[in-house]
Order: sequence, then structure tokens, then C-alpha cells
Amino acid sequence: MQKVLIYSGIALIVIGLLWPYISKIPFGHLPGDIIINKPSFKLYFPLTTMILISAIISIIVWLFRR
Repeated sequence: MQKVLIYSGIALIVIGLLWPYISKIPFGHLPGDIIINKPSFKLYFPLTTMILISAIISIIVWLFRR
């Protein structure tokens, strides 16, 4: 449990330091993401992005368990 917390903290620090570069990647507006714009309401539901991120994380976890 302690190793998981340490690695999670290190990962968050690295992501935080790289955030200016990561935020420029056009990764959040993929085809299949649901965007509803109305005059008094805006909804953004990144369905395709969430599925893609889930698949990438699953592959990474699978590789580390091997």
C-alpha cells in the first residue's frame, strides 16, 4: 500500500510539472464526445476520451503485471 501511494504521488508530481505541455495536446475533443451547447446550458461529456484513456490504462496495468 505504501508503494502505491508513493508511486501515485510521484506520478501526480510529474503530471503537474508537464501540464503546460500536456494541455496543448488536442486529446479532449475526439469524435464521439458529446457536446451540447444551449444559451443557458453547456454540457461536455467526453465519452470517447474516457474509453480511450481506460483502454490505455488497462494496457499499462496489464504490462506491469506480466
